[in-house]
Amino acid sequence: MTRKELLLQNSAWMVESDSPVVISSRVRLARNLENFPFPHVLNTEGARQVEQTLSQVFNDINVDQESLQYMSLTNLTTIEQQVLIEKHLISPSLGGTSGASGVALAKDHKYAIMVNEEDHLRIQVLLPGKQLLESHRLAMALDDALEEKLDFAYRENQGYLTACPTNVGTGLRASVMVHLPGLVMTKQVQQVLGALANLGLAIRGLYGEGSQAYGQMFQVSNQITLGKSEEDILTHLEAVTGQILEHELQARDYLRRQMPLFLEDKVWRARGILKNARLLTSEDAMQLLSQDRLGTDMGILPKNKDSFATMIVDTRPGCLQYILDRELDPSQRDGERARLIRERTT
Repeated sequence: MTRKELLLQNSAWMVESDSPVVISSRVRLARNLENFPFPHVLNTEGARQVEQTLSQVFNDINVDQESLQYMSLTNLTTIEQQVLIEKHLISPSLGGTSGASGVALAKDHKYAIMVNEEDHLRIQVLLPGKQLLESHRLAMALDDALEEKLDFAYRENQGYLTACPTNVGTGLRASVMVHLPGLVMTKQVQQVLGALANLGLAIRGLYGEGSQAYGQMFQVSNQITLGKSEEDILTHLEAVTGQILEHELQARDYLRRQMPLFLEDKVWRARGILKNARLLTSEDAMQLLSQDRLGTDMGILPKNKDSFATMIVDTRPGCLQYILDRELDPSQRDGERARLIRERTT
């Protein structure tokens, strides 16, 4: 598979699931090689050695009949790096680095391993809907396959050693991406999500730390791994996710019962603009697609040709330009974004 074909592939997590609230589930494992300093204190030659060592290992890895294809960031264009960020396959911080770093991807992007980000390896499994336990199972299978070939930094009394102290121990970061238009529209979202910090969870925007909650989408993840078992982390996040889902569905039910015309007007206006607009900014598109998704979830609007996640990702600046295979200035992007959405809206 060529690099172009691999990057144009729809990521596994973008498939429509049966969950009306949980868009995707992700498990990340932070791992470091025993005989190298952490990436932030690694010199140029050391970083190159880490990348070379890992890229060779990736060629021999096969998990559940899935092979990995490694891409060094130095060989990628700025737009290709942006595509990886927009599909949640690398972090924004890795995309902004130079030097020996990269990502190994499975064909459907279910597996993604970042190299020389905050840690030597960030092993990621990203699946659609509410699949934390399955994501964890797959991540552990990949971790086991890598550990057969690599010497990870591990101490009996501490667990896996990581660059960030909050990841020491299991090195596990589990997260769910949730779509909460009901809570936003009923002005309950801050109350519900604000309480999660007291439960040891972090709330972030669509693209992680420092990003905004575009399209009423939020990432909820564990904050601390030291002293906690993987089972405890996953069970806790699963339970809290269930509570968030319940609050969101209650908010939607309230809108349907108490504010039916307001709700219908909101979602039909969104569908009307999406079907007819000639210019759409990225932010406007995400907001309207979010309201449109609420309408389809609640049976008010007919479903679109593509999944909500696919529409969101494909209309982001990097992916839009990569699909069209040309660079566009902001005003051109607004026009092409509107055209693409018109074509895909029922």
